[in-house]
Amino acid sequence: MTDSRIPPPDLAESPSESFLKTQEPRLWRGDGWTAQVLKNEDDDGWAVAMIKDGEPEPALVGPWTMGRDKKNPKPLDGNAFSTLVKTASEFVRRHEQQLHATLHQRITVTARSARITVSLDIVPDEDHPHALLSAHNEGDEAGDALAQVRVAPSFKLSRASAVAWVENDFCKPTER
Repeated sequence: MTDSRIPPPDLAESPSESFLKTQEPRLWRGDGWTAQVLKNEDDDGWAVAMIKDGEPEPALVGPWTMGRDKKNPKPLDGNAFSTLVKTASEFVRRHEQQLHATLHQRITVTARSARITVSLDIVPDEDHPHALLSAHNEGDEAGDALAQVRVAPSFKLSRASAVAWVENDFCKPTER
């Protein structure tokens, strides 16, 4: 598909206007989402774009069913819109969970005769991306950090790298 999937400027109205409930055959707005049926420029079919209110681009674009005449798209309706909202919301939720898991990693290791939890928190700053590597005693309810160092966002946290860091007196790991 080409960029024609992205909604035309008429969807970029003022915030108070753009989020009003709309129920048209090719455009539905409500529940924090907009569904727009668009011509698929790559073939003879149709696609539907799901845009979360306030977002500039669709969260999800998928194929849309042809109508009975096999030429025009099937009109949107309440059931279809509800299903699309549920699907798009789930897609966004899974994406957010995956991003969180990528940016915040944690592993517990045994080193120096203690259970130590080592965390890697990546800060995806555009100008100065970095990560914070930190260690806590597993049983320490106070949550006091044993150590914290700034590392490259490309640092790979593994059981081996965590044990090596702890056993090296929490010295900043060398960049590879």
